[in-house]
Amino acid sequence: MTTTQSSANGQPKIRYAVVGLGWFAQAAALPAFAHAENSEIVALVSDDSTKLEQLSQKYTSVQRTFSYAEYDNCLHSGLVDAVYIALPNHMHREYTVRAAEAKVHVLCEKPMAVTEDECQQMIAACDRNGVKLMIAYRLHFEAANMEAIEVLKSGQIGEPRVFTSMFSQQVEASNIRVEKAVGGGTLDDIGIYCINAARYLFQAEPSEVFATSASNNEPRFQEVAEMTSAILRFPGDAAKDSKAERLATFTVSFGAAKISTFQVLGTKGDFQVKPAYASSGEIKHYLTIEGETQERSFSGRDQLAAEFVYFSDCILENKQPEPSGQEGLIDVRIIRALDRSIATGQFVQLEPLRRDQYPDANQAIERPPLEQAPELIRVADPSGKS
Repeated sequence: MTTTQSSANGQPKIRYAVVGLGWFAQAAALPAFAHAENSEIVALVSDDSTKLEQLSQKYTSVQRTFSYAEYDNCLHSGLVDAVYIALPNHMHREYTVRAAEAKVHVLCEKPMAVTEDECQQMIAACDRNGVKLMIAYRLHFEAANMEAIEVLKSGQIGEPRVFTSMFSQQVEASNIRVEKAVGGGTLDDIGIYCINAARYLFQAEPSEVFATSASNNEPRFQEVAEMTSAILRFPGDAAKDSKAERLATFTVSFGAAKISTFQVLGTKGDFQVKPAYASSGEIKHYLTIEGETQERSFSGRDQLAAEFVYFSDCILENKQPEPSGQEGLIDVRIIRALDRSIATGQFVQLEPLRRDQYPDANQAIERPPLEQAPELIRVADPSGKS
């Protein structure tokens, strides 16, 4: 049974331990608790004593800090109801399973894990122990992306036929995103956004995939490819009794200028979102029909706060989260199929995949953006900025 702490007004709060204090955890997750009224950070887990000391002083709700060797002590301390796992990808399975065995709920960053088998172990452990498992797809609660689903459902661009996306940034050689052993690479790190967007916009799952990679031979790309392009073939829309297949294409890069956009071409018009996958700042819609473009702007929001609010509500109200472990498993399954395509130079068929629930605009949660960027302790963002 979940034990919660009540706020000053008597409303229950879910108590979190943040596990891993890298760039994203410090830049987005920790400050988000200020906007998540039903959530509280009470513990930090890291092997960096400087981070633990300084961040626990900065975030005064933190009651205790733990090293990775003390993780089980944290889980069994009685202090925490849930963990937010922001560790390197190859550590997600272990730290999720250990939390589940301690009857602690899990919010795990994406990609869910490195392999399908690891994902399935995570799902099984959480099911076996009766705890909630959610994968941190922050855009499932972001208004611009969720409203994009409604634009396509409305039929304004006719029948959606083609999805295309570009997502790129410069990544420093010292960043773990270019380390294969810890689950780095363009598909796992940023390609997953394009895959997930295509799936929720088409409200369907791909039947086969193809990918190819290229590199500029710089030393930072010795372990992972500089860039990857992919094709996902989707079956017809069963809900509309359509047999017309659809295509999704995307290119992701760690060695090109920063861009984040997707576009959907329909039989009557096209629709673009830019920047599509940003974690902060304004996002715009561009809807073009018969040569006329309508522009709609969405103000920046605290996406991580929305994520914490939603997951805490799922725990408090005993609801199954969307995005679930199943959602994370499907994306990892597609990514690994794309890897096989790169290795063989062939299309890879996918077994029929079924998603029980897709996100929609009803999931959007608005929380105000951070007033200023937090000061970071001993980390640098992927582009190398301290």
